Amino acid sequence: MLIKVLKKLLQLIFNRIFYVAVALLVQLGWILLLFWRLNNYSKYASAVLSIISVLCVLWIANKKINPSYKLAWITLILAIPVFGMVLYLLFGKSRVATAMQEKFDSILHESWPYLRGDPMAMKGLWEKDPEVAIQSQYIQRFSGYPLHKNTSVEYFQVGDDIFPILIKELENAQHYIFMEYFIINDGVMWRSILDILEKKAFQGVDVRLIYDDFGCLTTLPHKYYEFLRSKGIKCEVFNPFRPLLNVIMNNRDHRKICVIDGHTGFTGGINLADEYINQKERFGHWKDTAVMLKGEGVWNLTAMFLHMWNVVTKTDEVSNFKSYLPHRYHPSPFQGEGYVQPYCDTPLDDETVGENVYLNIINRAKYYVYICTPYLIIDNEMMTALCLASKSGVDVRIMTPGIPDKKIVFLLTRSYYEQLLEAGVKIYEYQPGFLHAKSFVCDDKIAVVGTINMDYRSLYLHFENGVWMYGNQAVMDVKQDYIDTLDYCKKITITFCSGRKLPERMMQSVLRLCAPML
Repeated sequence: MLIKVLKKLLQLIFNRIFYVAVALLVQLGWILLLFWRLNNYSKYASAVLSIISVLCVLWIANKKINPSYKLAWITLILAIPVFGMVLYLLFGKSRVATAMQEKFDSILHESWPYLRGDPMAMKGLWEKDPEVAIQSQYIQRFSGYPLHKNTSVEYFQVGDDIFPILIKELENAQHYIFMEYFIINDGVMWRSILDILEKKAFQGVDVRLIYDDFGCLTTLPHKYYEFLRSKGIKCEVFNPFRPLLNVIMNNRDHRKICVIDGHTGFTGGINLADEYINQKERFGHWKDTAVMLKGEGVWNLTAMFLHMWNVVTKTDEVSNFKSYLPHRYHPSPFQGEGYVQPYCDTPLDDETVGENVYLNIINRAKYYVYICTPYLIIDNEMMTALCLASKSGVDVRIMTPGIPDKKIVFLLTRSYYEQLLEAGVKIYEYQPGFLHAKSFVCDDKIAVVGTINMDYRSLYLHFENGVWMYGNQAVMDVKQDYIDTLDYCKKITITFCSGRKLPERMMQSVLRLCAPML
């Protein structure tokens, strides 16, 4: 018994996450202690720290970022001056390192000639529905990825359904496989994929993989990329997580992209781990969604991957974008109805594309907006849009998990319910388990499926992606899935919210102060 305990203790001590957590806590404690000692050392030091806090508040107030995001941090700094300021400097800044910024700008410039899109696609959408075309035009102007026709879209309502299709398409790869994921974990899903990647690399297929180091901190061994490279897989790690308090560590690659030979692509909320395909139960049944694209629209996903690949590789070599265009290995015409527009959002600028796409849909809805999100931590602008749409007669529904993966975040999510319900918004919790889907569907016209949660980190700090769709069957499939899933949900009422006990309400009020960090 003692040997088992010692063995577990040693495993914990030598675990990477334990080492990183201890190092970060020690540094944070040291910084806070230093500020506290200075604050109490003399009235002059205290005055200096107060002035610095005020300057920090003024600096935030004049930044070109969302006003609600500003207000959340300003409130925290004013409520807890020294502690709040330190937290903002460490966790609140959304801009990435200058070197990464410059590399992204350079590669975007190189790829620009290949991202102009087909002007006839946009012209056709303007003629069909000008109000919808305005939304697409915004995405193209500020995300940089064009609208496409000639693309078939297949929607998957759970990871269990997409997994065999993904395996089949990977098996059919002849030229290249590009994969970019936030989380990879050993298990049935990853081993099945890895076997194919190894085989394809041996056959001469160009196999590339990017994974986020923080997302895989507890799921992959340190320097796992070396193992993959030994198998012939080109692998890079996004923003390696080091045990240093550094604002750059805030910016994670939360995207989920798979591209095969330029004409087939996958994206959605599904990572490469067994819980996403319900091979392993963590929080009850795992409900997630994804789409498979075949056709010209896949080019946007390919370009996103190549942009990131050129940034994370430690060379000055730039990808030959022309070599990866959709028709390169698919000379025959593509089939597909409607329009698709894969897009991404980054912390490289002051434009919150992910949030604005959602706001555009909500603000222009006439009949209904159905939303799935695992986390509901929203700013005043999003709250106002949701409430105003509902008060204007739009059927606004939000679906969240019934079993959370993060209890603190779930408690914070529930703190927003009452105000939404009072405005007429309908809220449902998925009872069988954890809802990880991120989707919007509106007026039988528009749908979005992607990686973008309705929380501060997704909307302001992370690299994210989604697929905007109009006028194809997938839009109606998203709607039908939503309606079917309501049968497994509990409808939240005002009575439920008013029945919260005082300690819970107090805890939620405190968490609201910390919302930008969650």
